[in-house]
Amino acid sequence: MDWLTGTKIPVGRTARQFFNWLQDNGAGVFDGISLAMEGLIGGVLWLLQTPHPLVIVALLVALTWALQRSWKTCLFVALGFLFILNQGYWRETTESLTLVLASCVVCMGLGVPIGIAAAHRPRLYTAMRPVLDLMQTLPPFVYLIPAIVFFGIGMVPGLIATVIFVLPAPIRLTHLGIASTPTPLLEAAQAFGATPSQTLWKVELPSALPQIMAGLNQTIMLSLSMVVIAALVGADGLGVPVVRALNRVDTALGFESGFIIVVLAIILDRMLRMERRE
Repeated sequence: MDWLTGTKIPVGRTARQFFNWLQDNGAGVFDGISLAMEGLIGGVLWLLQTPHPLVIVALLVALTWALQRSWKTCLFVALGFLFILNQGYWRETTESLTLVLASCVVCMGLGVPIGIAAAHRPRLYTAMRPVLDLMQTLPPFVYLIPAIVFFGIGMVPGLIATVIFVLPAPIRLTHLGIASTPTPLLEAAQAFGATPSQTLWKVELPSALPQIMAGLNQTIMLSLSMVVIAALVGADGLGVPVVRALNRVDTALGFESGFIIVVLAIILDRMLRMERRE
């Protein structure tokens, strides 16, 4: 086996050289991205933490009613957030929600247009698939290394790593929704003289809305799954007590904070779930 292992393909060394080159030549770009992400995070955090917690809970329950029209779901959401308040994790919850909402803004803002472009250009999607596979299967801890190098410690590198991990979901689901638009609908739009933009806005996007909303749901769930990993690079939120419990081998703290993450995930899933109503 010496002939196979004697000459090692320089994967790691090439990656290090590439990131060193980016660090030397892209400092201005990374500073701009960092400022934009800090502004987004600061704005969302201010909106969630400035009002009284019960005001935020009431607004979230109202949003749930607007989306679901179910008093049972609204009651569940209200009880879930009241339980979080009872356990004393409101600040950590708002910090994690900030990371999730900021990730949603970035991922949906990038993922939906990219998914639409990929659905209209099959060759583009074919070229993108290996990259999307790499983004989803590469361990998230690997993303943290260049994120720390480029953006330091704090919420921003956690957000960047989350976006890289989550972005393939809205791209794939948007592509699926647009590509699955029924052919008779497209033919009818063309027969009535619809332009490509009119076909997109009035036919393809309404038809793909369930898949796009599923992409939003997956974006939220995957972002929430990153809160513990993001805590390792200094991001605030519910991941901090989990990491603290791991360091102290504190079963009570670990189960308590972990259960809060589960409750928050279920709440967000019920709020945004789209089901067919008869």
